[in-house]
Amino acid sequence: MTREAFYHFRQAAPLDTFRDLDRVRLTADVATDDGITMPAGSEGVVLSVYRDGVAYVVEFAEPVGALATVQGDALHLVARAA
Repeated sequence: MTREAFYHFRQAAPLDTFRDLDRVRLTADVATDDGITMPAGSEGVVLSVYRDGVAYVVEFAEPVGALATVQGDALHLVARAA
């Protein structure tokens, strides 16, 4: 890998943002797209990243398939995607 490619790779995925398929935990209550309130502590999976980490689409297991757009400061990393 060239030095330029390595630099680009590091810039494309900063360590302080979440990536697709990372497991995350809510640090604040958040409303889903269906209007259901997900309490702080709920865990989900990042499906999309908006504006370089300003917000994320997170899917929750319960209720099945619940989606929410969550600001980055309301999330805590549980596990990085493999």
